[in-house]
Amino acid sequence: MIEAVFFYVFSAVLIASGVLVISARNPVHSVLFLILAFFNAAGLFVMLGAEFIAMIMVIVYVGAVAVLFLFVVMMLDINFAELRKGMLRHAPIGAIVGGVLLAEFCWMYLKWSGDGAAAERAAHKIPADINNTEALGMVLYTDYAYLFQISGLILLVAMIGAITLTHRKRGDVRRQEIASQVSRNPKDVLKIEKIQSGSGVS
Repeated sequence: MIEAVFFYVFSAVLIASGVLVISARNPVHSVLFLILAFFNAAGLFVMLGAEFIAMIMVIVYVGAVAVLFLFVVMMLDINFAELRKGMLRHAPIGAIVGGVLLAEFCWMYLKWSGDGAAAERAAHKIPADINNTEALGMVLYTDYAYLFQISGLILLVAMIGAITLTHRKRGDVRRQEIASQVSRNPKDVLKIEKIQSGSGVS
């Protein structure tokens, strides 16, 4: 009974916050409702026994992605009223994408309901008494170890590319040259004058 109550509470708040994300007029409020939706989704994952995914929702999505969205929205002066003018025009495409995602979620539920999880554990030779986090680590670092390393390499290349594009030479931007500042001679830029007492302008 208690699990059912918590399930309906988390689900209701999640649906309501999801609707408020796309309907709130203030973009800062939209990001805050998005954070609330992530927390309630994490609560549902905990109830399903997927504690690793729940912690990922809190640490990665709330602690990094949503906070980044919040800073970007607060720093940029964007006219969201102009952006929302064409929302109804793109609503059919959004409905199609949402339908595809719903179908994928239904397929995942049908696959994992019943003995699906036990069958996956048996396929990867994982004992039944191991929790989800440990089982995920065993599969990720054994069967998919090379793919995991390749994904890390792709992220490293993307990070290096972003840094290179950020620090490229541009003629219209003045950049700080630390080497020339450190090697500067104080005698070339500083002049010391000895002023006698009483020689100033009266």
